[in-house]
Amino acid sequence: MFHVPAPVLLVIAHGSRDPRHAATVHALTRRARALRPGLRVETAFLDFNAPRVDQVLSALHAEGVREVVALPLLLTRAFHAKADIPAVLSEATTRQPGLSVRLAEVLGPSPLLTEALERRLREAGLTPADRSSIGVVLASAGSSDPEAIAVIAEIAREWRHTGWCAVRPAFASAALPRTEDAVRALRAEGVRRIAVAPYVIAPGRLPDRITAGAEAAGADIVADVLGAAPELARLLLRRYDAAVLTRLHVPALTA
Repeated sequence: MFHVPAPVLLVIAHGSRDPRHAATVHALTRRARALRPGLRVETAFLDFNAPRVDQVLSALHAEGVREVVALPLLLTRAFHAKADIPAVLSEATTRQPGLSVRLAEVLGPSPLLTEALERRLREAGLTPADRSSIGVVLASAGSSDPEAIAVIAEIAREWRHTGWCAVRPAFASAALPRTEDAVRALRAEGVRRIAVAPYVIAPGRLPDRITAGAEAAGADIVADVLGAAPELARLLLRRYDAAVLTRLHVPALTA
């Protein structure tokens, strides 16, 4: 029987001058490969790092690959998800006749991301018994897109209902409040212990700004970035599967 290969999963990260960023992205995609050994998973970057998206798609096309699911390694639908990545994919597919590229949804929001945040807080020293006495600052990179900001605020509201004393959103850029301001506001309201949970995937300039703000404001606990958490690897595959299952309903970018 003729076997039709599964579409290749192409994970698209933003890229960074900070070498920790690419190392974290590669660690995450390796974990996704380990979870599904039969699936081909490739990685590309929009900027700063290699390979670029067009380079990977060109190489896949040259090998005879005809279907790709492009997954933005992004937590919200902001400018990169709405404009940058679709434009890069559209331009690349026009140069690769016969290559079909389907764009998957961004990672967030998802209960798996909340699970990953909880994992990082536990690793930073919190226990279930601490929950009701801890105020959490959910610190994201930030965006000028109102939809993205609203999503972060909604995640904070929902997470608060799982038993934390308080959960407040904060942003490293483009929106307010900053991490240090959110920490100080919780302290002024009488919250005695405060943890900062970075809602970012990989280390870099903005995550460092989150950490610096948390420490300057006297946060009691600062968790690590989400990184290659197993929950994120599972989420990559979940978004891939959803894109494949909806292939008959959502038009692909085809040269």
